[in-house]
Amino acid sequence: MHEQFILDGPVGEISPHLKQLDAAVEALNGIILGKAVQVRLCVACMLAGGHLLIEDVPGVGKTTLAHALARMMGLSYQRIQFTSDLLPADITGVSVYDRGQNAFRFHPGPIFSNLVLADEVNRATPKTQSALLEAMEEGQVTADGETHPLPRPFFVVATQNPTYQIGTFPLPESQLDRFLMRIRLGYPGPAMERELLRGEDRRVLLEAASPVISPDLIGKLQVKVSKVFAAEALLDYLQAIVRHTREQTDYESGLSPRAAQSLLRASQAWALLHHRDAVLPEDLQAVLPSVVGHRLRTRQEGAVTDPDRTARELLESVPIP
Repeated sequence: MHEQFILDGPVGEISPHLKQLDAAVEALNGIILGKAVQVRLCVACMLAGGHLLIEDVPGVGKTTLAHALARMMGLSYQRIQFTSDLLPADITGVSVYDRGQNAFRFHPGPIFSNLVLADEVNRATPKTQSALLEAMEEGQVTADGETHPLPRPFFVVATQNPTYQIGTFPLPESQLDRFLMRIRLGYPGPAMERELLRGEDRRVLLEAASPVISPDLIGKLQVKVSKVFAAEALLDYLQAIVRHTREQTDYESGLSPRAAQSLLRASQAWALLHHRDAVLPEDLQAVLPSVVGHRLRTRQEGAVTDPDRTARELLESVPIP
């Protein structure tokens, strides 16, 4: 019997932790208008312990979303503007000689924050990109033979301009795979855009906003995500989807075991966000586009992989057990 943690007291009563989480999501939707699904995916990615890549044109709210998430979750926040001359030490930190102590002292870089916005990550050189992604993977930074752990929780939101824009260094597939999810915000609908035009400036709203939950609570929720039950039939469904990508000749390569683990963690986080203590096929289907879209590359030369279309084709091809 799997552990029940959603219902704390009388039957039907929602955990206070989940009520706080709901309040944080609602507050985020008050800042980022008309993007409820993307906001939930962003929160699910954090709860699953992964990192998020947002790919879109400038000006649609990528930076605002990252800043709002840090503010509502009570997280320390740093923004790193990636440029072609950015060095790895500008991210991780540098050792400086201290005359008084006659020794080198490590000065932490902006990566030492709970939430790091890597803005326009594909404008930096591959060497600098690798420094960021190594810290994401290891959860620590090594300098002069000494290891420095990064704060917990640790969440990277990287934004990426479309690769057709001038001055970009596309992330290779091995580095894209480090991101649990990739999402696109897209343009707002007419009604939401009108509200943005007539409403208060988003930056002013952010300055006035107060944290809704704490970093400690995020850590507790991340533990709860790992305890969301996944039945054998659900794992059969997940493995059938992964196996189909490996057998499908339309893709250069199928989903890796790490991608399968990412799909499961994201599904568990999505279930928790919807107050469920067990993963349903609908949870897996909801996160599928954002988890697999950047991991599957079509063999057709010049073709652009559409994550929604890819997910739709997978769901149509693989029946639920």
